[in-house]
Formats: sequence, C-alpha cells, structure tokens
Amino acid sequence: MFRSRIFSFASRDMAIDLGTSNTLIYLRGSGIVLDEPSVVAIETIDGIQKVIGVGTDAKSMIGKTPRNITTTRPLRDGVIADLNVAELMLQHFIATALGGQSLLPRWPEIVMCLPSGATSVERRAIRDAASNAGASKVYLLPEPMAAAIGAGMPVTEAVGGMIVDIGGGTTEVAVISLGGLAYSNSVRVGGDKMDEAIVSMVRRNHGLQIGEATAERIKQDIGSVVKSAESQEVTVRVGGRDAVTGVPRKIVVQQSDIADAIAEPVKRIVDAVLLCLENTPPELAADMIDQGITLSGGGALLSGIDHALCKATGLKVSIADNPLTCVVAGAGRTLEDARYKSVLML
Repeated sequence: MFRSRIFSFASRDMAIDLGTSNTLIYLRGSGIVLDEPSVVAIETIDGIQKVIGVGTDAKSMIGKTPRNITTTRPLRDGVIADLNVAELMLQHFIATALGGQSLLPRWPEIVMCLPSGATSVERRAIRDAASNAGASKVYLLPEPMAAAIGAGMPVTEAVGGMIVDIGGGTTEVAVISLGGLAYSNSVRVGGDKMDEAIVSMVRRNHGLQIGEATAERIKQDIGSVVKSAESQEVTVRVGGRDAVTGVPRKIVVQQSDIADAIAEPVKRIVDAVLLCLENTPPELAADMIDQGITLSGGGALLSGIDHALCKATGLKVSIADNPLTCVVAGAGRTLEDARYKSVLML
C-alpha cells in the first residue's frame, strides 16, 4: 500500500484507475500515492446505513461480517454498479491521497479511466462519481490507451501495437496507432470470473464451499493456464465448509485442477485477442509481427497466460514491467506530458 503524504495545492490534479478489484490514484508531480481494494463495508442499524470501512479495512471483512454489516464492491465488470457507494469510496480515497486535506480552496482536475466498451450511461456514471467527489473538470481515458502509455508503447507514432489489459472485471484488447484506437474490444471477463470458476470447481470436485477471498488466494498461489507434469504438480491446502455436513474441513487443491477451472475464461480472453487481430488493418497487422503483444493488468501475472496467447497468435508476447500499475501510470502521464493531451476525452 502507498502511504499518503501532505501535498501543496499546486499538485492536486490526479488520475484515477477506478477498477473492479483495486482503485489506484496518481497525483501530478508525485506519482502513484494510493492503491486500495475497491471495497466498502456498510453497517445498518435501525434502517440507517453507515460506512465503517473502505479499501483494505473493508476487504479484510469479506465473508466474516455479522448480519448488520455488508461488504460491497461498487464496481462490477469494470463499471459502476452502485453510484452512491462508489462516490463515498472515491471521496475517501481522494482524501487519503491528499493526506487528509480538504479539496478546498482548489478543486482538482481528474482523469478517470474507463473500459473502451463502456456505454454512454456507464460513462456518465463514472463522470458523475468524479464530479460529485470534488473534481472541477473530468477527463475520460480508455483503459487500453492508458495501459499502453503506462507500458511505454509508442502510442503517438505511426506504428501499430497491441495491448491486452486483463483486469478484475474486464479484459481490454486494442490496437493503437497515432494516438488513437485503431480497433478495440472489451470483454467482461477477468480475474473475478476466474475466482468464480475456482469456487465452482472446488465445490463440484471436493464438495467444499469457499469464499471469493480464498479463491483469489488459490489463484495467486498456484494459478496457471498450463498444466504441470504429474511429477511437478504443485498443490495448496485450503479450508472451507463442507457442502453436505456444514462442518469446516481442509482439502488439497492441485494446480492442474485450477488450470481446468479457468480454461473457459482464458479461452474468452484468447478469442478476444484473435477477434482483434482479424479486424486489424493489414498495415498495422504487419507492424505487430515486430511489435508483438503487450500484457498488462493483474491477469498478466497469471502463470502461462503469455505462452497461451503466443501459441494462439504466433506473435511474441511480453508482460509490461509493472502490469498492476500500467493503467494509472499511463493516465498520470497524460497530466504531465503534453504529447498525450490529445488522447483525453471531455
């Protein structure tokens, strides 16, 4: 987690990656100052709701709360599902990023990242959330463009390059050239769908119910697209509730089981990449023989995902240096580098 600091009024313009899994904030002149889970804990007493935890504090409560406390993710599939909660969360994160200062006397300009396939209603929800949180002006930036800038791709040059940003709720696939999206495709599959697939597999194969936090931990520990040889099988021990007796127990999960479980969401990601290639103009397609495909987002860290895409496309596939922060870092650079001003949308 990034520690918040006290900043001068001049450095309050910021870029925000409001993600399904995590929210990151980049402050002009200071870099990335916040990285927190996009989770809010709400307590209800006599019909009155009160926020009691946001970010890391709220995530630690998932699956462990009493009946009067709920943990919620205000974003689903990369877009805002609960505007009121999203605004409260955003206000909290902005205040934290500013070291607890009030936004007054200067309201910041904010660059908000959003999926390239977001509808007009979804775009308006993101804009409203930022405006109501205190922005004087809101710019919108497609996530694949932000990821490409953050990954160091030559987005303003007449060279075609493909970015695949695998987030928690969506996977963004785009071919970028001359500061624009020559073709983009947004599919609502990402880390969350993989976690759901792992939960279903454990219940189906082992008769054990586990929570989303446990599924995410399994994916991070032994998740892989490619099955290991039997002699090299990796396992992890996890606990949950027996689906029949209700008694807590532990089981051993194998890496090959995880590969089978996530095969369907991985196939959807591969299909999205192939569809993008099919719709790419020939001259840009030729560029990608040399440029290859760049992966970003948390899903880029899934073992074997780069090899699966390389096998399916025949192109070289590389993982960005800092895949988890590419989107917000790229959005932040649009605040500081005049070359990228043209990619922002009002």
